[in-house]
Amino acid sequence: MSSSTSDPTSAPDVAPDSGQRPLRILIGCDTFAPDINGAARFAERLAAGLVQRGHDVHVSAPNQAYRRTTPRTEVIEGEPMTLHRLPSVRWLPHDWLRFVWPWRAKHYARKVLDRVQPDVVHIQSHIVIGRGLARIAHQRGIPVIATNHVMAENILDHSVFPDFINLPIIKLAWADAARTLKLTRAVTTPTRRAADFLEKTIDLTGVIPVSCGIDRTQYFPVIGPRERNRLIFVGRLTAEKEIEVILHAMTKLDPALETTFDIVGGGDQRKKLEHLAHDLGLDEQVVFHGRTTDEELRALLSRASVFTIASIAELQSIATMEAMASALPIVAANAVALPHLVHDGENGYLFEPGNADALAARLTDVLTADRAEFERMQQASLDGVVIHDINRTLDTFEALYRDEPLPE
Repeated sequence: MSSSTSDPTSAPDVAPDSGQRPLRILIGCDTFAPDINGAARFAERLAAGLVQRGHDVHVSAPNQAYRRTTPRTEVIEGEPMTLHRLPSVRWLPHDWLRFVWPWRAKHYARKVLDRVQPDVVHIQSHIVIGRGLARIAHQRGIPVIATNHVMAENILDHSVFPDFINLPIIKLAWADAARTLKLTRAVTTPTRRAADFLEKTIDLTGVIPVSCGIDRTQYFPVIGPRERNRLIFVGRLTAEKEIEVILHAMTKLDPALETTFDIVGGGDQRKKLEHLAHDLGLDEQVVFHGRTTDEELRALLSRASVFTIASIAELQSIATMEAMASALPIVAANAVALPHLVHDGENGYLFEPGNADALAARLTDVLTADRAEFERMQQASLDGVVIHDINRTLDTFEALYRDEPLPE
């Protein structure tokens, strides 16, 4: 990622891919590069894809320090866009999370909207930055699209507070979310299940499921058996990912399989997981790669035998889609949105969340499959990820921005 000063009002006269006037789009995010998480990655790819289609893209996101900055060009996913970084503070219990003071959100929204004068605002969160932008944009008659990446269930599952504190806070938070989302032209979320959940949680109808999408051409599927049995997980090393379940499952695999496990990503649980791997006698089998470049990640995916994910808090899982685009069978927890991607017995298997014995059994099914069965699962992953192509996602959001009928 690089940066330089630029004229934030510059834009091409015609969007080259559509023949229509390009739009000036303001994307509001509470998490964005250099953060590494699903919501940030989606916003980055969305913004980059819109730039590729000729639109003038601006992003309002937290700065990496509590200081004011002028708008500047940053290169995200290989594409230049204008970033409006807002003063933010770090949430100390978390290893990377930063946030803008909520009582300053409307003030910053006014300043950014004054500067950008967007055709449409697309918020990625109803929490702080998105909340402020939605309210001020609505006052000014600027259409707002909202994408929800948050499920209250995830917060409750991992809160350190008792229910008598959690429940009133969550109730108030969803009430505020409802007020924000009702100011929008359209609300989207990555899956049908997440859309149903949101409609049931707040008094809202017509939530549109739109996949986060990936660019399948950036991955290198290799059909056929592997020389070695290699498991891989990609994602943040946080408690809700339940990576310890995979480590325990490793100890239950037949030693004759000589299975290794690549863990790609950083997070606050890394040291704990390293200690657990040592205590389980897995030092020679498990490699913690930390954060890698995109090129390194794609190489690791291409050589792996199976992608495994034990998470109980996935709203969609871009990492799983990346693995599918790399032609990997998937073994995943039967939780939240993962069953939307993993069809049991087709492109892999589902297992009961938290059950290391069940996970080991399903991993064994993949690792001991004959060549024809293994390649069938690989092809099923490739076939299944087609509907998540980023161009379908971009087509849908362009239609929403222009208030046009949605594509099929």
